[in-house]
Amino acid sequence: MKLAAVTAVHQIDSHTYSADFNDAWTIGNVPHGGYVTACFQQVVRNHFDTTLRKQNQPHTITLHLDFLRRTQTGPATFTVKDVKLGRQTSVIHITLRQDDREEVVGYITNSNLDTETGVSYPSGWAINPAPPPTDVSKLDPDTDHLWGERKAWPFADFRKATQRIRSWFPRAGQHSPAIVDQWLCMRDPEDRFTNDNLGFVADVFPQIIESFLLGGLDSYSVEFEKNNSAEQQKARMAKHSARMWYPTLLLNLDVKKALPEQGVKFLFSRVQAKAIKNGRYDLEVIVKDAEGDLVALSHHVCLAVSAERNLAARRKVDVREAKL
Repeated sequence: MKLAAVTAVHQIDSHTYSADFNDAWTIGNVPHGGYVTACFQQVVRNHFDTTLRKQNQPHTITLHLDFLRRTQTGPATFTVKDVKLGRQTSVIHITLRQDDREEVVGYITNSNLDTETGVSYPSGWAINPAPPPTDVSKLDPDTDHLWGERKAWPFADFRKATQRIRSWFPRAGQHSPAIVDQWLCMRDPEDRFTNDNLGFVADVFPQIIESFLLGGLDSYSVEFEKNNSAEQQKARMAKHSARMWYPTLLLNLDVKKALPEQGVKFLFSRVQAKAIKNGRYDLEVIVKDAEGDLVALSHHVCLAVSAERNLAARRKVDVREAKL
């Protein structure tokens, strides 16, 4: 089940698009936030390929989404407003609605990364602390001596969207409970990462808070999986109340590089939290490719709540209804 297929959108008219959120890409009952973001990216792609074709601005360079309410599986409608059309960049506003609920809103800026010109200087920036070096050719057969594949993530039955990827983590463990380094690819061997699904890449990662809930134990590590059966893992995590939901309130994406049109198989991401307080926390996500080039930066504002919030029945539609 390719990501491009489940994020496909249909153009209803020049500024309206529809999608069908797939049940296999959910967290509990709620479509995965990165999956929803990738659907937004498909709307943007379609809009600039059709209605705004004359702009010749096929690449999203910034994206900002506010998740107002829980989304749900099934039909969804996207309404686009052309906010500012310019020679170098154009800005559009998109609203996602389901059952008359306004659920996600966003501003997206597009440009053309292939024709960009201007000053360029090396900044000297590097990820710190540095992740282990990687021989990307050894990821697929899982023979890299510094990186190991985690075959299944905790609570994969609840977090079904995580079953759609393969992931590799440092065999020696993460730098700290607040940092996660990973390499990932899609589980479908024919599926690839493109600029049009970077929103999914920027939102699929191990849950940092669970390491703190487990007293510093990295439940996503290769060793934890190796030394504990699936039932043992679930029992140990349930004992520490690790079955939670981490909804995104806000997601920003800053795209730095145009990936090949056919896509790439592997991408690296570092996820780091700087402050976790009163059930709210931040995440910084850095995405790089196999060549070591910076592909995208993303910042999230998230909540940590009981999984029951995710599974609760919806109330009667009310414009005042919050996400939680």
